[in-house]
Amino acid sequence: MVRYKKSDEKRRLILHAAFQALAELGYDAVTLQIIADYAKVSKGVVHYYYNSKDAVLTELLLWLTGRIYEKECAAVQEQSTAGGKLAAYLDSVFVAPEKNRSFYRVYLDFLAKATRNPAYREINQRFYGNCRSISTEIVLQGQREGVFHAGLDIDGTAAAIRAIIDGCLIQWLMTDRDGLHSVYKDICHQAVLKLLTPP
Repeated sequence: MVRYKKSDEKRRLILHAAFQALAELGYDAVTLQIIADYAKVSKGVVHYYYNSKDAVLTELLLWLTGRIYEKECAAVQEQSTAGGKLAAYLDSVFVAPEKNRSFYRVYLDFLAKATRNPAYREINQRFYGNCRSISTEIVLQGQREGVFHAGLDIDGTAAAIRAIIDGCLIQWLMTDRDGLHSVYKDICHQAVLKLLTPP
């Protein structure tokens, strides 16, 4: 029996297709056949790489959250001041209306399933841990620079920063108005600064 080497490129094609299908159709409507159709491959090809829809989507969530963390972390590392790092972090999160819409449609579907899916829950906890590490770096540097409140609870503040970010993006998504994307980004920035700066 001939064994074919599994291609990373083909895996990425399937994951991209799964993401697009989820963004357009929603979690419950997506099947392996639909993922195959979006990838323009046979269902057998998808089955060669993944034995179930859940296997595809678990890897998709891991891949998505990993990529997002890497991009956010890289943007922050390019800056030398706490204010610059915060602005870069928010720029990397509020990337563009169409990208934020697609991601949050998919991500909210995953969150809805995470309460009953331990794998999704674990991946999400790791993602939020990574987000807290970015926020912690920003807060600690701001405290060293004397621009952020010295008495902040670091862990609680780091969690609150991501809560503000996600809250603003979800509220923006519900408006269904691309023109308000930058408005919600500004609201988010001001809310985080209010949390961080001395009274």
